[in-house]
Amino acid sequence: MERNYRNNLILLVLYLGIVLWSAWKPYGRLVWLMQSLAALLVVLVLILTYKRFRFTTFIYIVVLVHMTIILIGAHYTYSRNPLFELLKTELGLSRNYYDRVGHFFQGFGPALMAREILIRGNHVKRGRMLTFIVVTMCLGMSAFYELLELGTSYLLGLPVEVVMGMQGSSWDSQWDMLMALIGSIAALALFSRIHDRSLKSNSVYRKSEHKKT
Repeated sequence: MERNYRNNLILLVLYLGIVLWSAWKPYGRLVWLMQSLAALLVVLVLILTYKRFRFTTFIYIVVLVHMTIILIGAHYTYSRNPLFELLKTELGLSRNYYDRVGHFFQGFGPALMAREILIRGNHVKRGRMLTFIVVTMCLGMSAFYELLELGTSYLLGLPVEVVMGMQGSSWDSQWDMLMALIGSIAALALFSRIHDRSLKSNSVYRKSEHKKT
């Protein structure tokens, strides 16, 4: 069995285990479904497109971390995460900040995924323009997600504060988008070189580079 395939399979098994844990007696079934839907759909798309476009194992690790954060948030709800409730009490904070972590990774994970797609598809060369496009894509995605949450609350007749986890902050959506922006910039600044090394060791990418030359 190919080493990368085996590693990716292990990551998938870990993900399924986390899904089962998250779905076991969550805070609320409907809330769990709504907040975990993104994690379920993203991985489903990755499975269905695996033979057509296989990401590097590095990206799948990043995806697993991102999906785990989403599924933990879905289990407890983002505004009731127990660890961050403890921090809220001990530090005298005004709110549970777990949702900020979630939105940070909403920019972090997609930034590296988008970077790999653009590089391997030869759409954009490495450099400032690649960084600009990736960061802009992540910010746009975050804004779309906020609009999607808003639309969902109206369609289902649920309070906006509950669906969007505002916790009394009228600027919650803007903070969420800012965290996604910071996450995307941090991902590119800290992990671009590691990502490049992962790309160079990827057999599919090496074949595409060979064809160009």
